[in-house]
Amino acid sequence: MTNIAIVGASGYTGVELARLLVPHPGVKMTCLTSRQHAGLPFSEVFPSMRRQLDLVCDPVDIKLICSKADLVFTALPHKTAMEVVPLFLDAGKKVIDLSADYRLHDADLYADWYQPHSSPQLLQEAVYGLPELFRDKINGARLIANPGCYPTSVALALAPLLTQNSLDIDTLIIDSKSGVSGAGRVAKEGSLYCEVNESFKAYGVATHRHTPEIEQTLSELAGEKVTVSFTPHLLPVNRGILTTCYATLTPFMSTQTVLSLFEDYYVKEPFVRVLPVGMLPDVGYVRGSNYCDIGVVCDERTGRVVVVSAIDNLVKGAAGQAVQNMNILLGLEETTGLNQVGLFP
Repeated sequence: MTNIAIVGASGYTGVELARLLVPHPGVKMTCLTSRQHAGLPFSEVFPSMRRQLDLVCDPVDIKLICSKADLVFTALPHKTAMEVVPLFLDAGKKVIDLSADYRLHDADLYADWYQPHSSPQLLQEAVYGLPELFRDKINGARLIANPGCYPTSVALALAPLLTQNSLDIDTLIIDSKSGVSGAGRVAKEGSLYCEVNESFKAYGVATHRHTPEIEQTLSELAGEKVTVSFTPHLLPVNRGILTTCYATLTPFMSTQTVLSLFEDYYVKEPFVRVLPVGMLPDVGYVRGSNYCDIGVVCDERTGRVVVVSAIDNLVKGAAGQAVQNMNILLGLEETTGLNQVGLFP
């Protein structure tokens, strides 16, 4: 049994990690931290956890956390995470970081989109934790950079075509829509109920911080530099990401041919569901699950392929993927604790 700490347990991602790990048979949560709620039982902060997880929240005390846990999840905002991750590594702990701090390999690129990096020496060591694409690198790592939600939905949608050199990469356009929980639990005017309900808007156009992460992963898959137009939107729902990718096929193929390519690529992947011809993903069917649903339409009139993916941004886009990475690290069956069927309705 491995003892687990969640640092930053009171955010949406942290409590989602707790929800998934409560029934997990291979680990035990022994430490939950929250600056705001230190000293309070976790089940008092989140009544849904009553009689399931009654641990008292600890402050962010490195020595205390290390004395209680073997593996640490850091569910902290960017910049805050890189202040503590090196300390856990120096103490001999394995870390799965859910912030953006260790996803980009280039410290200068990170500084361009975020701020200067305080531990750039760890960027080349950190393994990008998208199991379906980089599983072999995850096993044995001591620092895993858990991917962002938008980049996960994009990379899984495009990997089969990019690795086959079947796209004109100069034509790639990516359009994504996310539920409000993607903005985090801190109160912000733009995510207030009256601002979001019965509303739908684009944001971060040409400036969203997931753009370099998307381009880095797609470039690695394609074997050449990929630059994309990426536009995120805010949906008036709690959970879910629907991503639509457009590109010119080289050469053009039928929908069934491309679907067969996707089915072959993901045939052994338990959390990727390739949908049949005529069916497209819906965030309502992956909510609460670790699945990524993918649908494809090839447009003979334009010569383009349209690939649509759907994930739960808090599960496959964050906490579920982190648990998937943990299972690989600990030598457990990768699906352990993650076989929940999506919530419906």
